[in-house]
Amino acid sequence: MKTLTLGALLITLAIPALASAQPGRGGPPAPPKTPKEAAPVDFTGYWVSVVTEDWRWRMVTPIKGDFASVPLNAEGRRVGLLWDPAKDEAAGEACKAYSAPAIMRVPGRLHIIWQDDRTLKIETDSGTQTRLLHFGGKPPAQGPPSWQGYSVAQWEQPLRGTGTPLPGLGATRQGTGGRSLEVVTTEMRPGYLRKNGVPYSANTVLSEYYDLSKERNGDTWFVVTTIVDDPQFLMEPFVTSTNFKKQADATGWNPTPCSAR
Repeated sequence: MKTLTLGALLITLAIPALASAQPGRGGPPAPPKTPKEAAPVDFTGYWVSVVTEDWRWRMVTPIKGDFASVPLNAEGRRVGLLWDPAKDEAAGEACKAYSAPAIMRVPGRLHIIWQDDRTLKIETDSGTQTRLLHFGGKPPAQGPPSWQGYSVAQWEQPLRGTGTPLPGLGATRQGTGGRSLEVVTTEMRPGYLRKNGVPYSANTVLSEYYDLSKERNGDTWFVVTTIVDDPQFLMEPFVTSTNFKKQADATGWNPTPCSAR
């Protein structure tokens, strides 16, 4: 009986020690992951835009007054017809069509890196622009507007995983509902949605949804769905989707200045 009592006592003494040795029990909680560590997908690297639609508005400068497919209201059309590239050049505003609501539609290449654990940086060779996507950030109370504005980003966690797709399902989709990164941009200088003077105002809110996919042949793509909401010049939100294919290296990277024409 004494042996049994001693054994029970030893077990009783051991239980707290075992419990404290279990991860997550009795000790301080693990620090939360940074946005970089928590990234469900990897957007870093070099990408090239693949223009499969809207050729006449993206590959060349449209003629003055060509506002097709943009839901401009009467005021937006009036302002758009005032477009004068020479005037923009003289005012030092050749980058009006390379601002956040338009830059992803400009043909060219992107270089995406993490500037720090909470900031994803997108550089463009067309127009030599830099976008900073701030995770957990807030727009400054009275920050000066800029062409790229202030972008707040957040991840959507993957639900479907990253395994090999079953026959007939195509690419491996990553991100909730096909969306893995959400970005909202404000604090932008007024500029153009297209190079021929299609206007957006300082009141514009830009929402973007980045969707990454890996194809059967090993290629990696992402599509960004862009929603421009501007109550001053648009009758309804202007929605586009733009495709980018990942490159193995910096081949073709060619930073060029903005052009007003």
